[in-house]
Amino acid sequence: MKFLALQGSERTGGLTAAALGLAKPYLARRGCELDIVSVAALDVRLCGQCGDCNALPHPCVVNDDVPAVVRRMVQADGIVFAAPAHGFGTASTMQNFIERAGVGYLRFDRPLTNKVAGIIVTGRRYNLGAVHDQLVNNVLLNRMILVGSGFPVLIEELSGVRGEGSPEALKALYSMLDRMVDMAGLLADGAARGRALQVPAGTERV
Repeated sequence: MKFLALQGSERTGGLTAAALGLAKPYLARRGCELDIVSVAALDVRLCGQCGDCNALPHPCVVNDDVPAVVRRMVQADGIVFAAPAHGFGTASTMQNFIERAGVGYLRFDRPLTNKVAGIIVTGRRYNLGAVHDQLVNNVLLNRMILVGSGFPVLIEELSGVRGEGSPEALKALYSMLDRMVDMAGLLADGAARGRALQVPAGTERV
């Protein structure tokens, strides 16, 4: 299986990248490949240049890297959304990508429907839960299947995740990854047996 991780921090070597650096070899031991996309390294234009996104009957015509990443998301068996809390909210790099991908491409036929999703939020004490909630809403809007570990994967900078790591944070991270692999496997097995999950009718543009 192949998973895709969106690394939504502008810092390519920060805490969010470190968390995904732990996830990649862990998933490899489960026979799952993790492709990490650094959103900060992409050419992602700001929304609002044309001002009529919700009226357009076709995908966004802005020429940047977003459509290529969306195609990789559609092809993946599961997606990890990883972002830090900056300024009491979701880092602008991830927020901008979510807006561009969602309004410009994903709203038409919800191609991520029934795809497994997991969420990692990093930061220093403040508003990690609020960022997690926002990413949850994005996952649900795209009709994905969200898995967790019983607790949200919230990793604080003071936990020392770059070294041994906080036992609770790492346990939550690895448990979530295990459940993602297991759920993706169940979905693939069901599809192979002709028992794929039903895709909801309608393409309401929310």
